[in-house]
Amino acid sequence: MSPKHGFIPKNYYDFTVFPLEGVWDIDDPAKANYNGTLDKNTLIFNLMLRQPDFVTDDHAYDNLQRTKNKKPHELLGKVKFETIEEGNCVQMLHIGSYDSEPVSFRIMEDFAKSSNLSRTSHEHREIYLSDPRKVAPEKLKTVLRFKV
Repeated sequence: MSPKHGFIPKNYYDFTVFPLEGVWDIDDPAKANYNGTLDKNTLIFNLMLRQPDFVTDDHAYDNLQRTKNKKPHELLGKVKFETIEEGNCVQMLHIGSYDSEPVSFRIMEDFAKSSNLSRTSHEHREIYLSDPRKVAPEKLKTVLRFKV
């Protein structure tokens, strides 16, 4: 929305907003007592949106400040602009409800094991390609990814 308000970053181009991503993990007590079963009450997460290359630290900070001034919200203090490099990963397109993801994770873990790869942690990334408000649960598309 920056160009509509007169804030045009260098090398700007029109783009489609990238899908929502979540990085999910389990809390420290769950890690200490992990037995292979997931308790959703122990999940912790960060949500993010990928940004186009023209978005710099300064541009992101300026937009965040303008938003805080125009529409203050307590969660805006938690917003960060970061560069993330994941390295080697195993990834799969999961089709179905979020509750059926463990089946896909087992397939991914079996693939990793057969490829002599080890998962680095319980943390994983989900990229939400479908809008659950508009798509039936059995047709949701989510990219699942974990580091190896």
